[in-house]
Amino acid sequence: MALRLDKYVWCVRLAKTRSQASELITKGKIKLNDSTVKPSREPKVGDTISFLKSTAVYSYKIIQLLDNRIGAKLVEDYIIDITPDSEKEKYKLYTLTQSVYRENGSGKPTKKDRRDINDFYDF
Repeated sequence: MALRLDKYVWCVRLAKTRSQASELITKGKIKLNDSTVKPSREPKVGDTISFLKSTAVYSYKIIQLLDNRIGAKLVEDYIIDITPDSEKEKYKLYTLTQSVYRENGSGKPTKKDRRDINDFYDF
């Protein structure tokens, strides 16, 4: 079965669209067996896919090939998550630091704040 890497990444839901999968592979965010490849490369059973997600590197091992996009519950039949726990913790720490970026009320006023200011000055 001839299958492109970008299509496989899209089929197992590592990317939302096939063009996004192709772009991630071209930029080197997704690697096959720890080497940068072209989106047209054909993956094989037993290969590992490394996916750079912000600061963490997620790793998946290919169990079975497919040519149609599948539901999220069936992904486990085609890839195994072999990511170390340290990488998962690194990503959780990154998301926590990104979610708290400023206190409420500081910075640009919200739409409601802008209306209150306009009502105060009678604009």
